[in-house]
Amino acid sequence: MSYDTVVFDNDGVLVGRTRFDVLRSATEETFEQFGVSDPDPDHIEDMTIGATPRSVANVCDAYDLQPETFWRVRDKTMSGAQQAEARAGRKTPYGDLGVLDDLDATCGIVSSNQQETVDFLLDHFEIGGLFETAYGREATVESLDLRKPNPHYLERALADLDADSALFVGDNESDIKAAENAGIDSAFIRRPHRTDWELNVWPTWDIDSLEDLHRVCST
Repeated sequence: MSYDTVVFDNDGVLVGRTRFDVLRSATEETFEQFGVSDPDPDHIEDMTIGATPRSVANVCDAYDLQPETFWRVRDKTMSGAQQAEARAGRKTPYGDLGVLDDLDATCGIVSSNQQETVDFLLDHFEIGGLFETAYGREATVESLDLRKPNPHYLERALADLDADSALFVGDNESDIKAAENAGIDSAFIRRPHRTDWELNVWPTWDIDSLEDLHRVCST
């Protein structure tokens, strides 16, 4: 089938991913801002990747912190670290992004990263004109439950784009599941960090480059 709308995950699809050590350092800095100089390494890990409202509450309880306040500072610090990586040239767009210029489809972004980070990257790399809408996550604990595979932000983007036939392009299994939950097709893109990745989900398409979308969208 052909698609009139293509929505993309951001990190690992449109722009390179941020190194884990950078994200971990941002989490450590967050604890330091609350006077916690030697947090449990497991707590640092939990608050760096894959945090849930329950884990945020549990970690904050251990240090007598307010979860909403802690998470707001954590997201601000994490976004600042990623912005610094982009300014330093260590986080950059993939080289095939230009093919979206003449893709015969309306494009959008849905990311589990912070909205602040998504907005900055679009502006910094001057690629915002390629996309009609772009959703990241609000800096709230509640937003953690709305991340993919929850289709919440994807459905908001599809409504903005008035999509009839839509495709979601991602590099994680949660992206493929989010597309399934939203009732649309999916494409798994095999960026260098996903070349040999064995999937436990079944995307509609398995692609190597954004250039493949010209074929996919006209099939």
